[in-house]
Amino acid sequence: MSTLLKTENLTYIYGRKTAFEKAAVRNVNIEIKKGEIIGVIGHTGSGKSTLMQMLNGLITPTEGKVYLDGNDIFTSKKSLREVRFRVGLVFQYPENQLFEDTVRKDISFGPRNMGLDNAEVAERVKSAAHFAGLKDELLDRSPFDLSGGEKRRAAIAGVIAMEPEILILDEPTAGLDPMGRDVLLSQIENYHKTRGNTVLLVSHNMEDIAKIADRVLVMYRGEAVMFDTTKEVFSHGEELEKMGLRLPQITKITESLRKAGVNLSEGILTTGQAFAEITSLLRKEGKL
Repeated sequence: MSTLLKTENLTYIYGRKTAFEKAAVRNVNIEIKKGEIIGVIGHTGSGKSTLMQMLNGLITPTEGKVYLDGNDIFTSKKSLREVRFRVGLVFQYPENQLFEDTVRKDISFGPRNMGLDNAEVAERVKSAAHFAGLKDELLDRSPFDLSGGEKRRAAIAGVIAMEPEILILDEPTAGLDPMGRDVLLSQIENYHKTRGNTVLLVSHNMEDIAKIADRVLVMYRGEAVMFDTTKEVFSHGEELEKMGLRLPQITKITESLRKAGVNLSEGILTTGQAFAEITSLLRKEGKL
């Protein structure tokens, strides 16, 4: 896979040259390939959100570069406008950004600003609503009459409707109940599998990250301290816990079983993997 997005010594300092100066992001160098799902984790204040906002040009870095397809995104205001259509950013609690009279109008806001004709806008609204799991009968209702999960999906659909090459989701499941979280995650997975676009998922939920990410970026005190395959990153449990992060619960459980003598593989990250291994083990022992 070819490199789609790259950062070079990316740094952002709040309150520069004042008594309140603080580096939110410091010398981040990462490369993201086309079609990957990247999980982004880190304790509150680690620089995750600031980094994501620089990747789509919403925040201009104090130092360093962001390259999209090898081009510096900060060369001009015109290029930044195009970048924001290509790199879609869904903020945490995006339902707070809903403002139109109907869900349909909210979803169509981005495509209309791209200068698309009515037929193309209508098709994009329909497609984005489908990917986000919104029923047709909801499109002509006020977004403020929807449930919490439906509002979240409507806001995400508004970004998907612009058909970004890179979709950045900042804590998309925050505040949702377990069922709402699972539904939203499955829609994100479906979107990725169908479109093949690059997805960056910021989350405090390690189970969510383990379930869908190809690679994981770990932010700590503004720095990118790990960036590797999901299995490799979660193999450093002690280091992650020192940074205020925790392994997926199922990983802890299966590791405890391994220490107790149960013949399970290392690095089990999801309940699906655990179920398959335990079922296979029980069959071999004639207990199933």
